[in-house]
Amino acid sequence: MASKDLFAPLTFRNGRTARNRVALAPMTNLQSHADGTLSDDELRWLELRAEGGFGVVATCASHVLLDGQGWEGELGIYDDKLLPGLTRLATSLRERGTVSMVQIFHGGARADARLTGARPWSASEMPEDPSNPRAATSEDIERVIAAFRDAAVRAHHAGFDGVELHGAHGYLLGQFLSATGNKRDDAYGGSFENRARLLREATRAVRAAVPASFLVGVRISPEDMAQSKGLDLDENLTLSGWLADDGIDFLHVSLWDSFANTKKRPDEHPVPLFRRALPDGIPLLVAGKIWTRAEAESLLERGADAVALGRSAILNPDWPRAARDAAWEPKRPPMSPEDLRARGLSDGFVRYLGRFKGLVQPNETR
Repeated sequence: MASKDLFAPLTFRNGRTARNRVALAPMTNLQSHADGTLSDDELRWLELRAEGGFGVVATCASHVLLDGQGWEGELGIYDDKLLPGLTRLATSLRERGTVSMVQIFHGGARADARLTGARPWSASEMPEDPSNPRAATSEDIERVIAAFRDAAVRAHHAGFDGVELHGAHGYLLGQFLSATGNKRDDAYGGSFENRARLLREATRAVRAAVPASFLVGVRISPEDMAQSKGLDLDENLTLSGWLADDGIDFLHVSLWDSFANTKKRPDEHPVPLFRRALPDGIPLLVAGKIWTRAEAESLLERGADAVALGRSAILNPDWPRAARDAAWEPKRPPMSPEDLRARGLSDGFVRYLGRFKGLVQPNETR
């Protein structure tokens, strides 16, 4: 494989190359319009990161069906009527030299009924869950697989370089993976092979519908954590190999904390485990509390092929360019709303970040 220099090009399985090994992680930002169309605010937020040198820029999670919307202001990819905005975004990112991706997802039990007007659905009925989702029917499953496929085709037509199926963070695909949330007794429940079936079928449907030159990747959570309930480390290591068989061009593992060992094996770090689970030639991207160049390089030394930045990219839109200076130190929170706006965040995004302790300077989020 190519050098693991952070600033060396990253080559994906299909041969497409990014200019470096630093990606903008997909992040909820509440900046698009109510119907899912692209806003100028969301466009500017992503443009500034592309201009700042990120090798890969990914959108927020974008719903593939109306009943999968998870939050207000979410960029949609569920209908051809959204193509003008998507095309505008893809064109702008291409002009700025980055590899552009849409993260495609369905909220499942985490879809917002106030926005969708429908009762959420998931692998199984969960009356104890505040959203009280109903169990997916076979028609729901067929419909959502087709929707992931169609969303990828839409992204390709818009001019994006690829898509990332969001199987992490406890959304629909992860809900089917869950040993505790998935209580089905059909082909989509029970054994891990069955629980992984929805994600694998959606991945294969996407892969078959777009050209080989179009990137197809998957993001997963490594084990039980936060909203990702009922996941097992060894099952997800097996899943990584299955997804490679299904044709992915990269795997993105959301570690939450990239420097922590696994819960299941406290003496082992997840990066070498997932790197060994994947064939050579399929890049491993990792995300989770990465702030400095030294931290990013330490993950490459462990076996990652690229890093995805979240909060550090919010505060440092030119992180890849600035980090070429080994003495550079990134800006850290808290940051004033004015400084955040200067970094391409809308008022709505600033207010959203104010929900998280320590990110925005107190008493300035209104």
